[in-house]
Amino acid sequence: MQKIYAKNSRASLIRLLLIGGVVSAPLFYAIVAAQVFTRAGFDIRRHAISTLTLGDLGWIQSAAFIFSGLLAVAAAVGIRALLRGRKGGTWGPMLIGIYGLGMAMAGIFRPDPGLGFPAGAPAGVPTTMSGEASLHSLAFFAAFLCLIAACVVFARRFAAQGERGWGVYCMATAGISPLLIVVGMGVSSWIGVIMGSAGIVAFGWVSALAVRLRAEASVA
Repeated sequence: MQKIYAKNSRASLIRLLLIGGVVSAPLFYAIVAAQVFTRAGFDIRRHAISTLTLGDLGWIQSAAFIFSGLLAVAAAVGIRALLRGRKGGTWGPMLIGIYGLGMAMAGIFRPDPGLGFPAGAPAGVPTTMSGEASLHSLAFFAAFLCLIAACVVFARRFAAQGERGWGVYCMATAGISPLLIVVGMGVSSWIGVIMGSAGIVAFGWVSALAVRLRAEASVA
């Protein structure tokens, strides 16, 4: 009886931690959407989502980066506990955890102002990058690279389990999200939409994976 109680308690804790992954992407983009329509001077066609961390209300988006990142870290802990000793149980959660930390760091360090946002910012693209902006970019791209690698890890896991649909979904995410990043970096318009779409694909994968693994934890 005691062993059954301990097993049920462990499963409940894992499911609770995985909720962090479930809500991380929807919460992040709900906050982004609210600001896209309310922040004066912000134009999603010209400005990257990261620039919402600037200005008097920038703390809102900074908090969104940090909190969403920490939720992903919590999910990584849950994934590690669920998959310990199984295929993908080491590198998968480790990479998702690093992604979460990178997101949090991207909220702590902010990009440089430019393209007229926030109010009083230079009208053009910044010609130099500050140390803080460099750390922001480094954290963001490190997070993205780790997420792409995590997609590959879980694609292999699902393929080994015979779950072809999930394997294809993981590999599609690993291919589409960096492609959108490259396209976004190479254009001067719609950058916020394109880069934001890359985030929806990649961050949304974390939430979808967390939903899938919560179901697995329920029957483990």
